[in-house]
Amino acid sequence: MRASVFEGNLALPATMGSYKQEDVVFLLKDLSDIELERGTEDREEAIQSGTHYSEMLPIEYRPTDSYIRLYQETLQTTAAKVAEAVAVVSEQIVAKRGTSTVLVSLARAGTPIGVLIKRYIQAYYKVALPHYSISIIRGKGIDENALKYILRNHPGDEIQFIDGWTGKGAIRKVLVQACRDFAEKYGVQLNDDLAVLADPGCCSATYGTREDFLIPSACLNSTVSGLVSRTVLRDDLIGPDDYHGAKYYRNLAEDDLSNAYVEAIERHFSSVRQQAVKQAEELLSRTDDQVTWQGERDIRNIQRDFGIGDINLVKPGVGETTRVLLRRIPWKILVDDPDNPNLAPILLLAADRGVPVEKYPDLTYSCCGIIKPLRED
Repeated sequence: MRASVFEGNLALPATMGSYKQEDVVFLLKDLSDIELERGTEDREEAIQSGTHYSEMLPIEYRPTDSYIRLYQETLQTTAAKVAEAVAVVSEQIVAKRGTSTVLVSLARAGTPIGVLIKRYIQAYYKVALPHYSISIIRGKGIDENALKYILRNHPGDEIQFIDGWTGKGAIRKVLVQACRDFAEKYGVQLNDDLAVLADPGCCSATYGTREDFLIPSACLNSTVSGLVSRTVLRDDLIGPDDYHGAKYYRNLAEDDLSNAYVEAIERHFSSVRQQAVKQAEELLSRTDDQVTWQGERDIRNIQRDFGIGDINLVKPGVGETTRVLLRRIPWKILVDDPDNPNLAPILLLAADRGVPVEKYPDLTYSCCGIIKPLRED
């Protein structure tokens, strides 16, 4: 006998994050008072020894003044491009799903993108779509309690999942499996489409571009994601009726750029809209299968060429490579072209951390970060 999404008691959403309440509701359990951070080397060793990454948090990287300057320059340079990708994705969402839709961004990289999509649709379609940010974790799945809360509060509405970008498609695969599991368990079939701004790995059908360009929010951590940490799932902290957890870094309020980031991109919506509508129409008219998983094949080649046993140590794309440099122990960075302007923050971080950069021709992506293996496979 199937369970019902109406079974179980669910908490009201906690007041979390530095975004306006009307921009996003975080369906997360507030773990702000609990010490969850571990140093980079300690955390890396734990992960590679079998501890799941969701059981602890990295120490938030405090960027140098020069890095913040580079972030600001990057934002100024790419804001219109990001705005166009947001507009292209938003137009596709409205065309495919209509306006009886709930936006569900995947915390935390998806959150600022979800806020932008909500604002675009509100500006041009005069409807304020509900927007929630929920947790999905590789190896553990999606937060089913968060989905239950959404389904109870928005009966009959479609759900559109949102993330920032794709790497090799690991989270997309987790989402596909999670939707299958949810259907088997509760008899509710969710659309597993994942809308992203950049899909260089060719693993999403709703995307703004396939170019592996730098989305500036990838450059920073919580200070561009509403001051919310990565999500946490640990049995001693998260009960059966709880949402997955996260911390709200109120102490970083002076460094917070979350709302300024959204506003900097939103200013370009009107100038890019005409081109974005055309681009969205072209993408919607395509009849060929756009999900080829080309990026995953590239990663298998890198894994073979460098003798890497665990594919999870290979992180492709500008966004994932930035994450490797910010919170993992990088071994080396592979780039398609060292003169690619999208790579400026990557090269600065790599130089700052003393990480070698190697040219690797014919990459689907602009770059790829390889995490240092700490033990023999």
